[in-house]
Amino acid sequence: MKSLELLACALSYMEDHLQENICTEDIAEACFCSKSTIEKLFRCVNRMSVRDYLVRRRMTLAAKQLVADPQVSVLEVALQYGYSTNESFSRAFKQVWNCQPSKFRENTKCPELFPRLRMPVESGEEYMSNRRQFDISELYDLLKERSNCYFVCCDINSLIPINNISFKAGDLAILESMRRMEETAGEDDIVFRIGGDEFVMLTNSEDICYAEQIAEKIRSFNGSPIQFEGQDIPLNLHVGVTKCEELPLRYSELFAGLHRAILESKPVRIK
Repeated sequence: MKSLELLACALSYMEDHLQENICTEDIAEACFCSKSTIEKLFRCVNRMSVRDYLVRRRMTLAAKQLVADPQVSVLEVALQYGYSTNESFSRAFKQVWNCQPSKFRENTKCPELFPRLRMPVESGEEYMSNRRQFDISELYDLLKERSNCYFVCCDINSLIPINNISFKAGDLAILESMRRMEETAGEDDIVFRIGGDEFVMLTNSEDICYAEQIAEKIRSFNGSPIQFEGQDIPLNLHVGVTKCEELPLRYSELFAGLHRAILESKPVRIK
């Protein structure tokens, strides 16, 4: 089995068993490979362990349920995702969301912090082969409905130096980036993540002025720091606006169009 096919198989198995107590050995057995093979491959391509991916996916889905079903207790959600106590679930939740589950469910929206990873196994996707991509297929119907609406696209400026301080600092930068987008979004605007440090807001407006105003509000946060272990780390976002008048049928074309808007928002470097 080729490497990308192996990863696709592993991701599919994990998604099908997120509410079960699975481990790396189970995933390796399902993919007919060794534990070390899948772990090394996963770290090489996705820059995280299998366990970290499982925790982030479970906490993303758990967060959505906490907001969508306020009548369901935190313990019930914890049990659904394989945690036997509030304490163990809260530790995992705070690791991903940087707040307690009870505090998080006060939100009226839940951003898609860590959507399902998507492997570029289709032919002709070389453009994306060196990028971590997320599956936004669940939004496809909404994207079709809003085919004439504007996107606001964001990218963290220099995430690698932040990750070099600590991957936890990088996670905080990602959280803060999505928080800034959520804070500036209108009631019907949807914020989601399309890459490691790339985010998109799908507005519900065909007015470019509306999208540009949101983009400018997001830029106004630039320079404001995140705090990590007593250190202030400035966080800046590149922000661009684009429109896909005819929604492409291929994921790669949509992704390329959104990423192009981010690239165009960056200052030109003079050599």
